[in-house]
Amino acid sequence: MNICLNDKIFETLSSVVTSENVQAYVIGGWVRDCLLKRDHPDKDIDILVIGSAIEIARKAAKKIHPGIKVSVFKNFGTAMFRNQEYEIEFVGARKESYDRNSRKPVVEDGTLEDDQKRRDFTINTLAISLNKETFGMFLDPFGGIDDLKKKTIRTPLEPGKTFSDDPLRMMRAIRFASQLNFTIEENTFNSIIENAERIKIVSAERIVTELNKIIMCSHPSKGFILLEKAGLLKIIFPELDNLKGIETKEGKAHKDNFHHSIKVLENISKKTDNLWLRWAALLHDIAKPVTKKYQSDTGWSFHGHEFIGSKMVPNIFRNLKLPLNDKMKYVQKIIDLHLRPIALSQDLVTDSAIRRLLFEAGDDIDDLMILCEADITSKNEAKKTKHLENFKLVRTKLKEIEEKDAVRNFQPPVDGSEIIMTFGIKPGKEVGVIKNAIRDAILDGIIPNEHEAARKLMLEKGVELGFTPVDQGS
Repeated sequence: MNICLNDKIFETLSSVVTSENVQAYVIGGWVRDCLLKRDHPDKDIDILVIGSAIEIARKAAKKIHPGIKVSVFKNFGTAMFRNQEYEIEFVGARKESYDRNSRKPVVEDGTLEDDQKRRDFTINTLAISLNKETFGMFLDPFGGIDDLKKKTIRTPLEPGKTFSDDPLRMMRAIRFASQLNFTIEENTFNSIIENAERIKIVSAERIVTELNKIIMCSHPSKGFILLEKAGLLKIIFPELDNLKGIETKEGKAHKDNFHHSIKVLENISKKTDNLWLRWAALLHDIAKPVTKKYQSDTGWSFHGHEFIGSKMVPNIFRNLKLPLNDKMKYVQKIIDLHLRPIALSQDLVTDSAIRRLLFEAGDDIDDLMILCEADITSKNEAKKTKHLENFKLVRTKLKEIEEKDAVRNFQPPVDGSEIIMTFGIKPGKEVGVIKNAIRDAILDGIIPNEHEAARKLMLEKGVELGFTPVDQGS
């Protein structure tokens, strides 16, 4: 296992623990990912210490560089520091016992085996010795290496106890299955189903951290299918769970909007690492259950689902403890506009419609187009190809209009201050009427996006409203 310890940092750590006569091990994610030959994007290394983790952390930091600051968490008996490459956390070996109504365990000092027993999954119990005499020795008491080979998620102890003690582990099981493309062992998954209600004692912040990690997987749809099958989705994210199902009337059926939404998320995950665009993809049809209508002549419709869906976002973000800031507004905006390029791709594309889309989408126009292309999930390849070809035409038109008219994030060439000074009026709704008239005329191609033309229209509209221009020379 020396291949997992071939960085100089491990030589330094080994010399510290050996000189202090303390047993220590690299454990968990670093070992797991090394054996899977995965990259270590976060550069996190967990060190398990049989003894004072805080003291060893301080001595290791000092040996690496005297200027390194050590963060100490006395209540947990842990400490961590960062150097230029790694974030290293030192944890004292411990055993835990839980109260049924809390995720916070009663912690006692323990042995290596005690600590491995308390961990969530066998693939995260793997440890490698750092001490000089046994450097690189591999410790695998629960068959984690076999589970890595079999691509299996399994708990080291009886799964019911593991999940009841800390219900967040149910989310983590699904997240690891999604990230690693593993299968959750049958008894382990059945135990998640049995303990699903226990997720209610977990804070929304912890839950959404796992949800975000699932969303950022290469194949996020797998995670959401498992969440639904386990019965967790309806508890933690009822709005998404409500999208499930197909209703048929008079032989006409609509698609299953849950599976469509996660397919769109899957499609978009191949195009972007933008977490918030992925959220927009997941939520783009979230209002379809509340807008669903059936008419004999036209079949199923979901009129206004884009507008109502955007209005649902703040409440969803609030419940999930997602940020209620510009990230949320971005998701709202993308959802609200997501049908516009689709409509343009099906009709004769006018310059006016393109200008308005550019104006409303601004710098997010490219993200909007990525979502619209991901939204084509038809199994009819000819239909799919036609839609995507039409989107290419829309993209070309967007580029042409932007180069010609520069309306992305456009500000009218005449602002409110100029209107007020020209007519000697006070700020009020009439100023807005004139500004909107100028904006609409530019977007509709009636006048060019230039100051002289905009000022001329301003004077005309001002006179229509009963204003007289002030003599600027007096």
